[in-house]
Amino acid sequence: MFKSLVAKLPKDKDYPQRQFVINALTKVVDGTMYDHLPYSFYTEINEAGEYVKLADRRPSSRSNLCRVVVDDSVSLLFSDGHFPTVGCENDYTADQINLLIKETKLNQVMIDAATRGSVGSVAIFMKVLNNRVFFDSMGTQYLTPVWRDDAPDTLEVVKERYKVKGRVLRKQGYAIDEEMSAQDFWFARDWNDKAETWYLPKLCSVVDIDSNDYVFPVDTVKTVNHNLGFVPIVWVKNLPNGDDIDGGCTFKVAVDTMIEIDYLMSQGSRGLRYSSDPMLVIKDSASDDSTIVKGGGNALKVEPAGDAKLLEINGTASAAMTEWIKMLRESALESVHGNRSNADKIAAAQSGKAMELMNQSLIWLADKLRISYGEGALLELLKMVVRVSKKQSIKIEGKDVKDLSNESLCLKWPHWYHPTATDRQADATALNTLASGGILSRQTATASIADEYDIEDVQAELVKIADESKVKLAQTQKTLENTLPIGGV
Repeated sequence: MFKSLVAKLPKDKDYPQRQFVINALTKVVDGTMYDHLPYSFYTEINEAGEYVKLADRRPSSRSNLCRVVVDDSVSLLFSDGHFPTVGCENDYTADQINLLIKETKLNQVMIDAATRGSVGSVAIFMKVLNNRVFFDSMGTQYLTPVWRDDAPDTLEVVKERYKVKGRVLRKQGYAIDEEMSAQDFWFARDWNDKAETWYLPKLCSVVDIDSNDYVFPVDTVKTVNHNLGFVPIVWVKNLPNGDDIDGGCTFKVAVDTMIEIDYLMSQGSRGLRYSSDPMLVIKDSASDDSTIVKGGGNALKVEPAGDAKLLEINGTASAAMTEWIKMLRESALESVHGNRSNADKIAAAQSGKAMELMNQSLIWLADKLRISYGEGALLELLKMVVRVSKKQSIKIEGKDVKDLSNESLCLKWPHWYHPTATDRQADATALNTLASGGILSRQTATASIADEYDIEDVQAELVKIADESKVKLAQTQKTLENTLPIGGV
């Protein structure tokens, strides 16, 4: 069904097939996959008096099931309670990077990147402007990565090519004649290890985009030389089973089932509307040519041989359709490892471990995404920041920071679900036993629960614990001294 729906999308032969596929999948995530269909669901007859097939109508009810799976998995990945903290052997580096993450709202950028990248890939950019670091994500349908021959995991250049109308370029300040406002132009931009190179737009009619020897004239005004020594972009492949450019799509295998659900829901809605206002059929009526009005207050007279009926939909069919939709939903969620738990069946508050078991499939999906967007993207972005700090100072919360260390730089992920009081009590007992038995240091024990209790500086917390222990010990000694008789025992 998705293949038939996509076949109705307009296709530009100048773009590669990859761009068309990503555009179609992006429409699924955005909820615009039916917008190109010309008729609403309740349009049965077009202007020419022809019957409109269901496949040419936009569903009136939409489940957005694929977007639900994407949002659930991304929330487990980078929401405020699931975003990782940064660890490093150099405490100063760890503190500064954690401050940078908050200042740049990097968790919001990563949520946007993981949502965009669910179609297969996404590009995350790093910019340094006036010594401040900025991050942004971009869809990849108009981007093409080129990898170094001697290092296939390192970007050599990222190229951007897309068409834009002349009137849009005029508004952006380009010298485009007014009579060319309706013409299509190629916009081009490249990123390499030395610069972000902008090119002057060229008319599509004079450019052979497939020609490797065609060169766009450089826009020297907008071109920026960063000289970082690396391409300031992380190219993220969403899931395994992709190709050299794009990873696997999070939801593609469930799209057909979602379309089936959307049309069934729309048909069910249509049936309920018709049942509320059924069609009247009169056989051999003796009525005149005046308009017949349906309703309990209007009597309809027919001859003895005549008959009148209301065409209604049987309630059994509606119930069967509802059950079928539920089964399709379960099947779609199972195919993409979505959340199939039903909140109505939860009788009481569950522990964090119980919630993990209930949503194990969704956690497996988010766990795979941690590899792509955590170790493969977020950590790489932070390493870029460290490399920049060795070349120049960067401002973090208004302070100049330079020469950060990437020694043992790592991400510390929190629990999938917030622990309940029972979970915390069990953790506290276990950690106390391990620390008292000399198996685990108090620093490691405190660090293991730092995220749960919002402890930003483990060392500072240990100092506070030691100070409080000294105060309690002094108070205990003072109490003993006051209770002992004069002269001792």
